[in-house]
Amino acid sequence: MADIFSKKKRSEIMSKIKNKDSKIEIEFRKALWKEGFRYRKNVNVYFGKPDLILKKYKTVIFIDSCFWHGCKKHCKMPATNKKFWGNKIERNKERDKEIKRYYKKIGWNIIRVWEHDINKNLDKIIIKVSKILNS
Repeated sequence: MADIFSKKKRSEIMSKIKNKDSKIEIEFRKALWKEGFRYRKNVNVYFGKPDLILKKYKTVIFIDSCFWHGCKKHCKMPATNKKFWGNKIERNKERDKEIKRYYKKIGWNIIRVWEHDINKNLDKIIIKVSKILNS
């Protein structure tokens, strides 16, 4: 299916996508805060720019959107410019692996939460994260 927007309009739409404070991030953060966990958000000095840093627990949390991180269940590749998007998503996946290796090497926990999990059952995800942090 061809894009219903012109290249200029599509570019404008894509440029407005935020890399922080998305709806799913805010929802997740509020639930985590409610459980009593305190964190810092979007601190750029940490490798990979984690969404949340829980220094007390030596843990970083990344909230991954299905499209940008290539979710096998929900990532629908655009019909146009397939090579560009394929390379972009693959590079994001590689970067995710590099980040995981880095934090494991320095003895920190890394938690990745998928967008679809937050949308489907936030309470269940918060319970899992709480167990990891409290162990």
